[in-house]
Amino acid sequence: MHTLSIPTWIVHVSSVIEWVAAIWFIWRFGELTEDDSWYWLAYGMLPALISAMCACTWHLFDNAESWEWLVTIQALTTVIGNLTLCIAAWKIWQTSQSEL
Repeated sequence: MHTLSIPTWIVHVSSVIEWVAAIWFIWRFGELTEDDSWYWLAYGMLPALISAMCACTWHLFDNAESWEWLVTIQALTTVIGNLTLCIAAWKIWQTSQSEL
């Protein structure tokens, strides 16, 4: 397989950086509003971040077959991330309903 182009690398790396920034902003929002349910979202985003880092790592090693196990880890953390984000959204919704 061939290495990624520079523009594709920029998209991959900037997406990871943006995800880290989003986690931090959501955490800060939870602190500022004193609403602990937002921490669930910040924690829920971590598996998706791990998934993205797995993809970048695999591409860094030119999609080598010896690193193909990262694709499995990426798929697993994507599924876990989708579940944790769903739980986080439910917790935020639940908290917003109890405040009414």
